[in-house]
Amino acid sequence: MSPLDKHITDFLEYLEVERGRANRTIKNYDFYLRRFSRWAGNVAPGKISKDLVRKYRLFLNREVPGREEETIKKNTQNYHLIALRSFLKFLAKRDVVSLASEQIELAKQSNRTVEFLEIEELERILKAPDTHAEGLVGLRDKAILETLFASGMRVSELCSLKIEQVNLNRDEFTVRGKGDKPRVVFLSDASKVALKKYLAARKDAAPYMFVSHDRAKAGRGEVGALTPRSVERLVIYYAKAAGIPKKVTPHTLRHTFATDLLLSGADIRSVQSMLGHASITTTQVYTHITNKTLHDVHKKFHGKSGENT
Repeated sequence: MSPLDKHITDFLEYLEVERGRANRTIKNYDFYLRRFSRWAGNVAPGKISKDLVRKYRLFLNREVPGREEETIKKNTQNYHLIALRSFLKFLAKRDVVSLASEQIELAKQSNRTVEFLEIEELERILKAPDTHAEGLVGLRDKAILETLFASGMRVSELCSLKIEQVNLNRDEFTVRGKGDKPRVVFLSDASKVALKKYLAARKDAAPYMFVSHDRAKAGRGEVGALTPRSVERLVIYYAKAAGIPKKVTPHTLRHTFATDLLLSGADIRSVQSMLGHASITTTQVYTHITNKTLHDVHKKFHGKSGENT
């Protein structure tokens, strides 16, 4: 094992044991850092310089991930740099000589925008399982859509949800989000009804709230939790079935959850807490599409200049 690879392994173990990072985070850091190591020829940490990082950034900006000449997106390039910066901080703590982490600046990105569903679109997709699925699968998918919108959960949080976590006599429960941080999420009456119907129809003994139902087994035997990719596919399916032309993912329902709260008058700090955002800056991406004051000002004053002449 090269010197750099050994330090990367130590860093990943540090994230797992001492920092308690989620497996998904560790896998992502592993991928990003091993890519850098391969590109750099497994150099020693002391050989990492500003010039080397500059060349690596050019490589990332020109790299083709393998489909139709599409280059790596700016935010993904930044994920590579964030991983490298965290790794360099780790090396400094261990007194390993290398480039100072603050020497790495992230690529400038265009302002982020979010896609959300309009009210009528939301109503259509929530009703779609009623007419485009049947039996246990239809009940499950209805419960998934209602729960995603009611709670604002990330798809990974939804897929890891266990039945014992949710008391359907109440409208709140705790999930663990990014960084294994707990937060309270809430259910609507519609989502509780959908969950109760789905659970009442289940014959399996699986501990997970949402599971894969193999028609060949007819509900018998051991079943596994749905994967995030499976949930993404079913959301896309129901969006198309509902006649929604835009791309809709589980995260779109999370965006719709946040947008609905802000449009209804919720304060941004409360929405930040319900989304589980560590920084208010992340939540503020929604404010430009939910600023009712600006809309009211435009409606009141725009096009009025010639009325009094």
